[in-house]
Amino acid sequence: MPTTGTSRAVKWIVGAAMFVVIAAVAGIGGLLAFGTASPPAELASVSEPMRHIDFSDMPKLQQFTARDGQALSYRVYPGTGPDVVVLIHGSSGESSGMHAVAKAMNANGDTIFVPDLRGHGHDGRVGDIDYVGQLDDDLADLVGVIRKSHPKAQLILAGHSSGGGFVFRIAVGPRAPLFDRFVLLSPIMPYGAVTYRPNVGGWATPYGGRIIALKLLNRLGVHWFNGLTVVAFAVDPHAPVPLTASYSYRMLIDFAAPPDALTRLAVLKQPFVIVIGAADELFYADRYAPLIHGARPDVPVTLVAGVNHMGMITDPRALAADATAIR
Repeated sequence: MPTTGTSRAVKWIVGAAMFVVIAAVAGIGGLLAFGTASPPAELASVSEPMRHIDFSDMPKLQQFTARDGQALSYRVYPGTGPDVVVLIHGSSGESSGMHAVAKAMNANGDTIFVPDLRGHGHDGRVGDIDYVGQLDDDLADLVGVIRKSHPKAQLILAGHSSGGGFVFRIAVGPRAPLFDRFVLLSPIMPYGAVTYRPNVGGWATPYGGRIIALKLLNRLGVHWFNGLTVVAFAVDPHAPVPLTASYSYRMLIDFAAPPDALTRLAVLKQPFVIVIGAADELFYADRYAPLIHGARPDVPVTLVAGVNHMGMITDPRALAADATAIR
């Protein structure tokens, strides 16, 4: 039998362990409940350029059915050439925001498909998805639709901002063989990269405490709370199209490059191109080339002089560079 001293020591250890567990649970619970932040005010440099785009010739929305039965929207700009471009919008946006750049690429003869990603526009739950990887599955389902009418086309995946980060995710993941070329326009790099300005230049306010708690829970295999909001965007509250003002944790993770994307880039076989405005106010444009070339010295990184973040999809100087990058 254990001595009285040993019994007391065991009880103390058990009690201390229980205290640590209770404190940890309380701490995580507090971060989940209160680790939020006030949403940012509208960022004019993002909103203003969209007010000067002519949308009168924009194609109407069409729909396809994803594997879970959800109807998802997209626009098509028919072309006469052999290539097809799938063009991904940025955070909070939807397909109409890519109209100017889609027309510029279409002028080369390419057919352009521009989807409203699930959780954006009118499709699905606003700012949320069912699981990390669902956007990837939706993209694969869209490619299945495209292949019915373009069975032999070269497929190019391009994206702007967070859409560029998503292109990065696909390029270094298991869906990469679906595409023949990847083009990233002012893309988000993996979170924490040296390219980020504070709070993404005022565009995004992350809920730091909640994100930390959810990361800890996910490492423990707990995914129950991944639908909680973790970031708010500086959207135009009077925009004529439905903008997504915030993202859940699972949307934030899926609509981005994975943490090890740069390492995995080393084995990518398809062409991979980055174009960014030299005057980007959300990211440090001059830091892209050193960051990327540390992993892949052969990846072209082009800076477009005088162009800011949204200018990459609205400014004629950038639109010409975008169309060239597709080629």
